[in-house]
Amino acid sequence: MSIPARARRPKWRTLVPTTVAAMTAVLLVPAGAAQGAEEAAPQAAAARPTESKPVHSYDKAIRESVWVDTRIDGDKDGKTDRVAVDIVRPRETDRSGRRIPVIMDASPYYSCCGRGNESQKKTYDDKGNPDRFPLFYDNYFVPRGYGYVAVDFTGTNRSDGCVDVGGRSEIASAKAVVEWLGGRGTGYTSRTGATRTSASWSNGSTGMIGKSWDGTVANGVAATGVKGLKTIVPIGAISSWYDYYFQQGADLYEGGPDDLAGYVEHPDRTPACKPVKQALADGAPLNGDRTRMWAERDFVPDAGNVRASVFAVHGMQDLNVRTNHFGKWWDALADEGVTRKVWLSQTGHVDPFDFRRAEWVKTLHRWFDHELMGYDNGIDREPMADIERAPDRWTTDKVWPPRGTDATKVRPQKGSSAGVGSLGLKRAKPGTTETFTDDPGLDENAWATKIDTGTPEKAGFATKPLSGDLRLSGSSKVTLKVTPSTTSANLSAVLVDLGPDTIRNYGAAGEGIKTLAERSCWGASTTGDSSCFKETTANTAAVGHTVFSRGWASLAHYRGDGRARPLTPGRTYEITIDLAASDHVVPAGHRLALIVAGTDAGLVEAPDTRPTLGLDLSGTSAKLPFVGGERAFARATSGNTAAAPLAPGARDGVSVPQDLSRMPGALPLPLEGPR
Repeated sequence: MSIPARARRPKWRTLVPTTVAAMTAVLLVPAGAAQGAEEAAPQAAAARPTESKPVHSYDKAIRESVWVDTRIDGDKDGKTDRVAVDIVRPRETDRSGRRIPVIMDASPYYSCCGRGNESQKKTYDDKGNPDRFPLFYDNYFVPRGYGYVAVDFTGTNRSDGCVDVGGRSEIASAKAVVEWLGGRGTGYTSRTGATRTSASWSNGSTGMIGKSWDGTVANGVAATGVKGLKTIVPIGAISSWYDYYFQQGADLYEGGPDDLAGYVEHPDRTPACKPVKQALADGAPLNGDRTRMWAERDFVPDAGNVRASVFAVHGMQDLNVRTNHFGKWWDALADEGVTRKVWLSQTGHVDPFDFRRAEWVKTLHRWFDHELMGYDNGIDREPMADIERAPDRWTTDKVWPPRGTDATKVRPQKGSSAGVGSLGLKRAKPGTTETFTDDPGLDENAWATKIDTGTPEKAGFATKPLSGDLRLSGSSKVTLKVTPSTTSANLSAVLVDLGPDTIRNYGAAGEGIKTLAERSCWGASTTGDSSCFKETTANTAAVGHTVFSRGWASLAHYRGDGRARPLTPGRTYEITIDLAASDHVVPAGHRLALIVAGTDAGLVEAPDTRPTLGLDLSGTSAKLPFVGGERAFARATSGNTAAAPLAPGARDGVSVPQDLSRMPGALPLPLEGPR
């Protein structure tokens, strides 16, 4: 999607530090040296830095802790809450008086669960100063002239207050730190003391980064429009907490935000924070209604406040923080003209450090240098999007979705046997129907495996083998006209590439990666904080089909206004289901399929009834984002092409991990959150 003409901000900010430095150099030249200055100007321009270098000592860096006042009393103890801010920064810049930009990762996981593929936690020396910072950001960027800040959410580790899962306290805690770094907040040298301290060493430019919940708070802080936040790098991040627990009323996870808060909060905070957890439970009714609590935790409507640039990363097979979060946030940011960049991988909920390490470190380095240091390194003139087409094979797009992408309406047609139909541009005749019965024990892989067999739990519709490649890029919508036999019903709609392929095994442990014993080092190390991390490699599977986009809904939410309504058996309802954003090429010789069914086992909680649903094909359609629009679809589905043969040993598809519906996370723990 290209940036609209009405965008309110320039695509890239003027590189003020470089420009001002160049102007000052010229203006301060004595008059007699004007000719020499003119001759030297091209040389000076050529010498302008384009990359920060590791010239500062990591071993001798300043390591300290500060507690920043959030100005909120979340635990109702009569005092405003302070959040713990652990800092590491170059000693040399402190001595010279040069102010530096800051990279910040705010997280609830620093003491309970750890960060990264090796679940690293913060550690402290015997004086309480930070000794180890998780991940590589500090090791790599501090020697290059950045400060690094790791913030504990309210209610976690060494912070006051309570965990309110995307709410006012959580966002305020991170926002307050950004303000303190910009000279506008209040910090203290201890958790309870009165001695104040300022961030006089910071130049006020902050970039936030983090995976999952960490990236989610970056989205939330950016949506406040806080001054000084120059860029965010959300990795597999949530954009609406409602959409984490529900999709259009369909219950995605057993458990709610109150369980998650209890899992990450520091044990000392539990008694004082019971009312907060109760409020979370009360605000998340099991019928999937949107409440004021959920509205407070939806950042998408506030995309117009975003001043920061956004470099988003998401796994297209992320079944924890599903790609509808990325899609909605990306589209809203595009509508507001926000500067954006994106990487979309074939993995599940995986950090790019673990699926494309060397390229990620290089790209992130250049991104922060451009956005925070002001270096003109050309990253703003490079393609907006990197897309993983096959394991470790990437393509790029100048803008995303690509120009020429158009939502095209395709429709199902009844086939020669029940439940097996075709997919094309023509509308089915009125009165044409299919029927399926919800079977909560079967998932999307089971449906796709039997796409050409009439089975009672689904209705499948496929094109004939394509005569040319067909690319879908962006978010889809499926409109269904259905008649339930009971008072409750789940609906699922999935898009499937029917044909052989080798893909990342996103359903296995690691979600598309294998962790190796070998390590590689990224930055400097100390005795307590190593920059060396275990290497990974792609974990792949040979498959006969690939589910590449999904959506779910409770039919009780057919009106789309966030409220459930009782269903009348035998009455016909129309509902439109949003399918998650994706970018997928269905190759020539493969078929594109739409499958409609009930409960998607492992991804949606089953309703209290087992309905049979009549599907009116004349009232059913899908709007799919084809690159090239309707013409591309018509061209690819014309002619007679033989189906691509399955490779020996190829299995049906990647199975949905059945533990994902129990408060999902990077590990199958019963109360794991979005990590």
